[in-house]
Order: sequence, then C-alpha cells, then structure tokens
Amino acid sequence: MINVGEQLVASYLQYIRECEFTQMNLYTVDSQGEIDVVGIDLKRKKVYVCEVAIHLTTGLQYVKDKRPNNIQKLTEKFSRDIEYANKYFADYEKHFMLWSPVVKGNGGEQYNQLGHIEAIGQNIKLSYGVSIEFVMNERFRECMLEMRAFAKSKTADLKCPVMRLLQIEEHLAKHIGKQG
Repeated sequence: MINVGEQLVASYLQYIRECEFTQMNLYTVDSQGEIDVVGIDLKRKKVYVCEVAIHLTTGLQYVKDKRPNNIQKLTEKFSRDIEYANKYFADYEKHFMLWSPVVKGNGGEQYNQLGHIEAIGQNIKLSYGVSIEFVMNERFRECMLEMRAFAKSKTADLKCPVMRLLQIEEHLAKHIGKQG
C-alpha cells in the first residue's frame, strides 16, 4: 500500500530537487533499520536522506511506554541515517531532512514538539556536525505549493500518482475558472 506522506517526499525530491533516483522504505542491512525516503541527484552528486512523520491530529508524536519519545527515536533514526549515508555516499553532498506537516509548540516541556525538534537538531549537530533540515508546518506547506506549481506547469501525464492528482486538481481549477 502506498504511504502518501513518503510518496509526497519522494515526488518532491524527484520533481523539485531533480533527483534521478528515489527509494522509499530503504532497508539498511548494517543497522537493521529503514530510511523512509532517499533521493539521489547524480548530476550534482547530492543525496537526500529523509524521515517522514505524518501525524495530523497529534502532531509529531512518537511514544514509548505511553510517554513522548520524539527526541530519542528521531535522534537514533538520524544517527543511523547519517552513518549509512557516510558509508555509502562518502563523496556526495548529504542532506538530512525530517518532513512533518504538523509540529506543535504547546503543552509544556515534555509535550512541546517544537522543543523536541530543537533538541534533535542539537543532538545530531553535537554528535555528527550535521544540520537536519526540518520541513514542517509552514515550510511543509511551501513545499506542497512548489509541487502544485510544478504540476500546474506540465501537461504531460506525470507518472507518480500523487503528482498526477495535483496536476488534475490544478488543471481542473484552470478549466472551471474559464467557464464562469
């Protein structure tokens, strides 16, 4: 079954960042883990390693023993991702991204997801000297708008189901707008 969140990210990497290859749910044998989405731009020698968390009601909410676990879980995931990318893409420019449309900033320290994001970023920066690009809230919406604009500009059948849906919506809106 298609994971629409991961497909959105793969589509963004393919159509907007011009990655020739994208892979969803890449199983990493070394760490027995999984990377949600990887995009490879061969021309510019860039690799995008992305984790995707689409939790619409609760926001970014990983739990362990019924307690928030965002910091530990995502720090561990990105640590594995960075080690994988350093091993297999040593000579590539590496970009690490967390995609999450809803990240909340309220609820006290333990439930403050924006604070969790900051802590994850600091943990990774201290351990690896790497900055994570957080595509969340307004930035997530901006990326969606970039994808819509791209879809609107094309008339050829976009093969990705998510991009084709955006393309249909955008062209339908143009068509309906002309009738009135």
